[in-house]
Amino acid sequence: MKQPGFVGGTLDRADHIRSDPAAAGRAFTDPRARMILLNGLDPEVDGTKLAAGALPSAASFEEFALLGVGDEGPLFVWLDPASGNAAKFAPQVWNVAPLLSPDQLALYGTARSLIDWHARHGFCANCGTPTAPIKAGWARRCPASAVSGSESELRGCGAEHFPRVDPVTIMLAEHEGRVLIGRQPRFPAGRYSALAGFIEPGETIEEAVARELWEEAGIVVDDVRYAMSQPWPFPSSLMIACVANARSDVLTIDKTELEDAMWVTADEVRASLTGDPNAPFIAPPEMAVAHHLFRFWLTAQDTALPSVGEV
Repeated sequence: MKQPGFVGGTLDRADHIRSDPAAAGRAFTDPRARMILLNGLDPEVDGTKLAAGALPSAASFEEFALLGVGDEGPLFVWLDPASGNAAKFAPQVWNVAPLLSPDQLALYGTARSLIDWHARHGFCANCGTPTAPIKAGWARRCPASAVSGSESELRGCGAEHFPRVDPVTIMLAEHEGRVLIGRQPRFPAGRYSALAGFIEPGETIEEAVARELWEEAGIVVDDVRYAMSQPWPFPSSLMIACVANARSDVLTIDKTELEDAMWVTADEVRASLTGDPNAPFIAPPEMAVAHHLFRFWLTAQDTALPSVGEV
């Protein structure tokens, strides 16, 4: 069964090397060491793989992150501070994603998220002092000693900062054989998807699903079930897909969040996934976890159908 995009990474992330400065240095000077090639934040493709090349001869270790170690040796990515805003959706990514194997697309997602995190975390969140990469690009450290110079200069606090992932719930509420879908103004014309929202501090996944559905659609749900997850590197989220039971189908749509929402049947979802021109909505692309959440729900509906002898 196919998986969402950015899922299926196979490269050994080599944490034992990241945690050992000497080993990380040896990996960087390994004659086999290579770097993936990007155009800003967009991937360069070589067949079904990400394009890769030798590290620049004058490269500085602190400017790169170790993505991992494979059969061909260590693989790095340049932490380009001027690479752009990774939170923006990138049309070029959609164009090349079908060309890449799942593990290569997952590797690209990892690299994109790391580059963006470093670009946005050049200063300590505790004291404002400039930070420097450590752990082969998988953390940043604030200097522990005072910065020399005038008294107005900031003093380091020694804090270490690590890349963060923002958890997001994406969910289908079901009611008597139908599911709730919605659209945002930024979607292409006709496209609908599952509802989604960030998990807030102090919430479980289940509580976030219930809150988001109440806030955006005015429905109360229970029996929240986990379906699957997907890393989403725009810039660095973890999409947690769920299904929940709605107690009522009466909607109160928050127009600041959704342009529209509606209930659709299994047949209507199936028609949309197969590209039927008469379908009531255009389904999310196969790279998105919402597409696979629809398929997950349809499989559950088909499994729940009675057998011939039970009709």
